[in-house]
Amino acid sequence: MADDYPIYPDLKGKVALILGVGQARTGRETENSWGNGAAIAWMFAQNGAKIFGCDIDLSAAEHTLSRIREAHENAVCDVLKADVTSAEDIQKTVEACMEKHGRIDVLVNNVGATASGDPVSLPEEVWDAQIDLNLKSIYLSLKAVLPIMERQGSGSVVNNASIAGLRFLGKPQVAYNAAKAAVIHLTKVTSCIYAPKGMRLNCIAPGLMYTPLVERLEHSDDPAERETFKKITQHNVPMGRMGTAWDVAAAAVFLASHKAAGYVTGQTLVVDGGLTSSTGTGA
Repeated sequence: MADDYPIYPDLKGKVALILGVGQARTGRETENSWGNGAAIAWMFAQNGAKIFGCDIDLSAAEHTLSRIREAHENAVCDVLKADVTSAEDIQKTVEACMEKHGRIDVLVNNVGATASGDPVSLPEEVWDAQIDLNLKSIYLSLKAVLPIMERQGSGSVVNNASIAGLRFLGKPQVAYNAAKAAVIHLTKVTSCIYAPKGMRLNCIAPGLMYTPLVERLEHSDDPAERETFKKITQHNVPMGRMGTAWDVAAAAVFLASHKAAGYVTGQTLVVDGGLTSSTGTGA
């Protein structure tokens, strides 16, 4: 559980803007019933940071907020509804955060989703939607937040990429692969531009994670969905298990901490149990 992870004192009082903070109710809340964004927000709150989050599903964002406040009585946490593929929504979110706190110390881009298809079978509109969600959303948030961090003279950006941006995982998802690879390179290039201005930008590349969606498939009444769960979990991860949202959250707070990772920028922290270092192709 997150209580077992290190605390970074320099994050106390910092303002963390987290895009994609929502956590839908699963009906069977367990330690594993946490998506990446919700777990990241929870762990920043545990470190004493002030959370400002958004999600396209307001009820999911509010559910995350309630779970944070249940665990952290004095947590400072606000959420609102926003579509991160909309420049207008991004700007409104950033302005609301600035009106509330007057600064943004950490930006976490966590929004993303995959769609199956190779270059022949994938419809053009699906390609466009994948690029907008997984890549353009990060460009839009950087466009809005980097000037603020530059005026402050400091700031840390953590972009959630994927090992799908590093290698083939045995399934056709070319738009997602391309977008996540671009996120990694966008982060690397932008980090070099803004390093002299006191900002750091890094990526997390999660591997096969046991998310609430996977958990739902495991307990589904639909035999086809249970079969999908088996395929997902028949992996070649050297550590012999899937990761969890807490593994991603731990990486996010580490990268955000200037004391812990102050000389780390332009990097991709792979959180995959060794999968990309092995010869397996994953699920």
